[in-house]
Amino acid sequence: MIPAPPARRPAIRIAQLVLGGLLIVAAPLLAPVPGPAGIFLFAGGLVLILRNSAAARQRFARAKRKWPRTGRIIDRAMRRESALRRLARERQNERQKTRRDGPQ
Repeated sequence: MIPAPPARRPAIRIAQLVLGGLLIVAAPLLAPVPGPAGIFLFAGGLVLILRNSAAARQRFARAKRKWPRTGRIIDRAMRRESALRRLARERQNERQKTRRDGPQ
């Protein structure tokens, strides 16, 4: 089960959910504008929604299991703690493998 974030006031949580939804809806509207503005709006909206909705976190986790490569890219781009832990674990395993196999 995905752990819930620290308790916040319901009004603030709902406001952040609405703001996140608005950012995600506004992202395609800014697609014709030169530059990456739409991508940053979408990412910001996704972060707000994932931080404030348990159902969204569960759906996101399910999507990451279905498409792991895309999930890793999104996690890394959003600098999620799980991505940082996974990256550190992969580096540690790589170092141990290099030590075990020795120089080639």
